Amino acid sequence: MKFILLFGPQAVGKMTIGQELEKMTDLKLFHNHMTIDLVQPFFDFDTDAYRRLVNLFRHEIFEEASKSKLNGMIFTYVWAFDQQSDWDFVNEVCHTFESKGGEVYFVELEADLNERLERNNTPNRLEHKPTKRNIVQSEHHLRVTLENHRLNSTENEITRENYIRINNTKLSPTEVAKIIQNKFDL
Repeated sequence: MKFILLFGPQAVGKMTIGQELEKMTDLKLFHNHMTIDLVQPFFDFDTDAYRRLVNLFRHEIFEEASKSKLNGMIFTYVWAFDQQSDWDFVNEVCHTFESKGGEVYFVELEADLNERLERNNTPNRLEHKPTKRNIVQSEHHLRVTLENHRLNSTENEITRENYIRINNTKLSPTEVAKIIQNKFDL
């Protein structure tokens, strides 16, 4: 079992790159909005019920996938490095897979803000992420999150052996997916 944690700020291209990587490999994509968009119609973002249900669904899917015959999974995540709860979540997810013999790979993406703002309203993003269809609100949330949290790691903060950081400002999703595939021999 291979578990790819594909992380970075909003609209950096995680889902789109994950889609390309899924096409190139036998790994299944589980992008973070699959649970967000499931819970959002019932409970407002960042309420206790919202957080509990999103985390519950994610953990249950990870647990079942880690015990399954799947060859692997790609999961996208916005990691706030200044939040201990995000570190705890990442450690728990890694443990879920590693405790059953799985291999975990960290892929960090970064891109210039202007590029991310353009990507925030691409047709593919809006098709697969209903909560992002209100562009004004989505852009506001992107900017506020950037102001309030650190969404990329500092140098040497990630100490895992299976780690790569890619600035994909000027790279296509296919190019980035190929870099990941080659780096980790997927």
